[in-house]
Amino acid sequence: MYQHPYHIVDLSKYSFLITGGAGFIGSNLAEYLIRHQAGRVRVLDNLSTGYLKNIQPFYSHSSFEFINGDIRNLKTCQVAVSDMDFVLHQAALGSVPRSILDPITTNEVNISGFLNMLVAVKESGVKRMVYAASSSTYGDSKELPKVEEKIGNPLSPYAVTKYVNELYANVFAATYKMELIGLRYFNVFGQRQDTNGAYAAVIPKFTNQLLSNQSPVVNGDGNHSRDFTFIENVVQANILALFTKNQDALNTVYNIAYGEQTTLNQLVLLLKKYLAVSDPSVTDIKVIHGPNREGDIPHSLASIEKARSYLGYSPVFNFSEGLKIAVDWYRNNLR
Repeated sequence: MYQHPYHIVDLSKYSFLITGGAGFIGSNLAEYLIRHQAGRVRVLDNLSTGYLKNIQPFYSHSSFEFINGDIRNLKTCQVAVSDMDFVLHQAALGSVPRSILDPITTNEVNISGFLNMLVAVKESGVKRMVYAASSSTYGDSKELPKVEEKIGNPLSPYAVTKYVNELYANVFAATYKMELIGLRYFNVFGQRQDTNGAYAAVIPKFTNQLLSNQSPVVNGDGNHSRDFTFIENVVQANILALFTKNQDALNTVYNIAYGEQTTLNQLVLLLKKYLAVSDPSVTDIKVIHGPNREGDIPHSLASIEKARSYLGYSPVFNFSEGLKIAVDWYRNNLR
C-alpha cells in the first residue's frame, strides 16, 4: 500500500491534524503521512465510531500525537488545531439509517462540530482544511453520472448535514478568505473499515457474514448500484487537495470515486470468488433479500473529471483490485 507517494513536497516540514483519525478513512490518512515522514501528525477522535487499535501502530512514532476529544466542544477543536499547518477533517457521524433514527445527534456532530472546526481553523492560521463531504448530497437527483454542480433534494438527515457543511465552507471561504476543499466520497471501502454494528458498511458487513458462513442480507433485489471507491484512491485525493497549488482548485467540492457502477449482486459474486480461494464452501451460501432501505438512492455513479482536471486525481485501484486487497485484509484480521 502507498508505494507511490502522491505528494512532491517535504512532509517533514509540516504538521497535520486529522479529525476522526482513529476511524477508517482517518487512520489510513495518518498511516500515509507517518509512512512519508510527516513532521507532526495529530489525531483528534472521541472513539465513538473510531478505535484505538486503528492508530496504536503509530504510537511508537515521535511525530504522532492522539487527543481523545469531541468536535462538539469548541475549546477542544481550538486546542487540536493549535500549531497545525493543515487539517484533514474526517470526523462525522455517518450512516443514513442512524441519522433517520437519531437526527439530533447527527446534526450536533456533523453540523455543529463542523462549524466548530471552521471557527477553530479560522482563528488558528491553518493553511488549508480538506474536509469529507458526501455523495449523499446528490439526494433524489436521477442524473448519471453525478456532476458536482447538479444536486437534488436530500433524502436523509445525514444528507442534509453534509450539504450544510458545503454551504458553511463556501461562506467561510468567501467571508474569511480561508482555503477549504470538500471531497464528496462515494462508498469508500478498504482495510480498517468496521465490520460490526447495525451501521457497518455493506462491503465489510457482507465479508464478515460470508467468512462466518452466514447469509448476507441484500436490501431489495440486489440491482441497486454504487460507485465503490477503494481507500487508497481516497488517500490520494486528500493529499492532492492538501498540496495543490492551483488557485482555481480551492474552495469547491469534488467527487472522489472510481467512476464505475457495481450492483450489490455483482458485489456478492466477487466477494464469494475472492473468499473461495481459501474456503470453497462460501460459494454455496445463499443470499437473503430484504426490503429496500429507507433514504437510499437506487443508483450512484460519479463523474471524476473535475477532480482529474483541477487536482490531478487519477485513481490507482479499480473496484475489483481494491476489493481483493480488502478481502485479504479482512481474512487475515477477522480470524
